Amino acid sequence: MAERRQTRQIQIGDERVGIVKVGGDAPVSVQTMTAGATHDVDACVAEINRLAAAGADVVRVATPERKDTEALAEILNQTRVPIVADVHFHFQRALEAIDAGVHKVRLNPGNITDRDQVNAVIDACKERALPIRVGVNEGSIIERKDKQRRREELGKFFAGHRHGHLLALMIAKLEEYLEIFHDREFFDICISAKSMDAAFTIDAYLEIAKRFDYPLHLGVTHAGTRETGCIRSIAALGSLLSQGVGDTIRISYASDPVFEVEDGLELLYSLGLRERVGADLIACPTCGRIQVDLFTLVQEVRSKLANEIEIPMKVAVMGCVVNGPGEAEGADVAVFAGDRRGIIYVQGERVANVPEPEILDRLLAECRLFQQRVRSGKAKLGEKRVEIVPPDPIGELGSGVAKIASGEVDRVTQLTTGDT
Repeated sequence: MAERRQTRQIQIGDERVGIVKVGGDAPVSVQTMTAGATHDVDACVAEINRLAAAGADVVRVATPERKDTEALAEILNQTRVPIVADVHFHFQRALEAIDAGVHKVRLNPGNITDRDQVNAVIDACKERALPIRVGVNEGSIIERKDKQRRREELGKFFAGHRHGHLLALMIAKLEEYLEIFHDREFFDICISAKSMDAAFTIDAYLEIAKRFDYPLHLGVTHAGTRETGCIRSIAALGSLLSQGVGDTIRISYASDPVFEVEDGLELLYSLGLRERVGADLIACPTCGRIQVDLFTLVQEVRSKLANEIEIPMKVAVMGCVVNGPGEAEGADVAVFAGDRRGIIYVQGERVANVPEPEILDRLLAECRLFQQRVRSGKAKLGEKRVEIVPPDPIGELGSGVAKIASGEVDRVTQLTTGDT
């Protein structure tokens, strides 16, 4: 992991909902956006609260119509997370959102052709000390009406760069937009420059990071469903974050935005950029050695842990005796299976040997007990107490007993392991 890039810092929120700092020495934050209509107050409030409960630091809402901005005051009264108003084309929507009390505005100056209107939004945010995200997307930077201008823009390029004219256009547009803000002496800015192409997104943000000291909002736009979008998003965002670039992120899916929050947090946990909240579940992959219904067990464990465990304990669910001991040794609570049974360990100490139907309940019971012990100071996370001794693979928990009885395994193997 490279050292975090130092940037200016902005603040989103207020004393009532809390303040999220972005940039500088602040931890990387996770954002998402509601999927429903903002003017449907009850549904919007319920969605925002659900996203906040999932761990979203900031939630953005769309404000395409007057009825959406009219709903903001009531929405803000019923939510406890910083809210960003997403504004396109109609500068008046931004002014209405600001008057309603939103905590930040997302603006694409290129979608508002009148500079006086953009200046009005900037001045209103400056008066209330609200930050603005200046966003450009690959799909919005190319002039599409004036063909001559489009040809001129497309002729600009970074010599020898694999993404050529598009990258040049994005940088040029950002410079053009930022000049508007600088003329108004407004610097509470966060920048985004998104694309649907993960490789281009990486290149764009790296070039932007060289040129501007504003905090960067990372994302891959139009990423697709969760199945494909997670790969595109993590490829781009993981690469940038590991290089020290990025101050707040949104993973975008054509799906429930709760998944955006969950996957964004997991990315930051995995890179060590946020302290984990709740259990860290690890499980072995598919292979022919699995001796229990591992996939059902893992999903059940994951669901239960999410509801009951709040400390960042590591929990391992392993399907056989080959990799199980090694993984269990590094976990706070672990189970590995053999011959339709499960051996459960707590920080390396064997505490139970149960049949498959009892694995889930016993594992969860040990997790709850361990959490209590940590909270009371009787145990510490990540503190291994004893070495795990793997079970004999052809012993009572191994897969070899039936094979020996049927003559499939040479008797010498049994004698070599000491199981006579």
